[in-house]
Amino acid sequence: MRADFKGSDSYVATEDLTVAVNAAVTLERPLLVKGEPGTGKTELARQVAAALGLPMIEWHIKSTTRAQQGLYEYDAVSRLRDSQLGDARVNDVKNYIRQGKLWQAFAHTGKCVLLIDEIDKADIEFPNDLLQELDRMEFFVYETGETIRAETRPIVIITSNNEKELPDAFLRRCFFHYIRFPDMETMKAIVAVHFPQIKGQLLSTALTQFYEIREQPGLKKKPSTSEVLDWLKLLLAEDLTPEDLRRDGASALPKLHGALLKNEQDVALFERLAFMARRQR
Repeated sequence: MRADFKGSDSYVATEDLTVAVNAAVTLERPLLVKGEPGTGKTELARQVAAALGLPMIEWHIKSTTRAQQGLYEYDAVSRLRDSQLGDARVNDVKNYIRQGKLWQAFAHTGKCVLLIDEIDKADIEFPNDLLQELDRMEFFVYETGETIRAETRPIVIITSNNEKELPDAFLRRCFFHYIRFPDMETMKAIVAVHFPQIKGQLLSTALTQFYEIREQPGLKKKPSTSEVLDWLKLLLAEDLTPEDLRRDGASALPKLHGALLKNEQDVALFERLAFMARRQR
């Protein structure tokens, strides 16, 4: 399959990101996408599926997720209970096997996109436990004695928030791309997709303040792309002007700061900066 992902009307993809997607598809390697939370990693997979006209299967990883769950789960407890009740279903073990997301992707007729979302949330051994399956695109079901094999390799997109290091053996099997935080011009293009009606002066003032907040030394959690979009939505809903944003100065708490600052330490930091700025006047 020749890939031709260029972004979409609703998703601004930089040139290096489109190159990474198309290279991973051509090489038939999983695309490992890292970046700050809120930079559009999960949405990328959805946009790739939409752009290429492919169905999508999503596997969202939690701290308790095991690799085996992605293949299949055998419910031995239910089978034992049914055997005690004399249920005829016990004669076919397949009645107690639940397909995982990898099984669904491998068994899918034709090409599909498989998203393995936030792989770094799981145990450190989780990626290693999937090495063979993702490499060979097959696995063995011991309870039934059958091999599940992908006739057509799915496009695999794996996201990580960089919370923990991934094993080298896993990284070797992936095509890697780090989504850098958008610069001012890219961010304006992203905002234009979501809020085409926003006035240029308000946008410039708001984004200038947003990037000043992100660059503030001592900030525990930098606001992300999704958070600035929420903030701009509130600014538009409140019909605020550029003058409203400038009123407190760059050092004070921003208007509607709850959309940008998500913990008490960062709020306290800006309150201290505002207090110091007032004392120096």
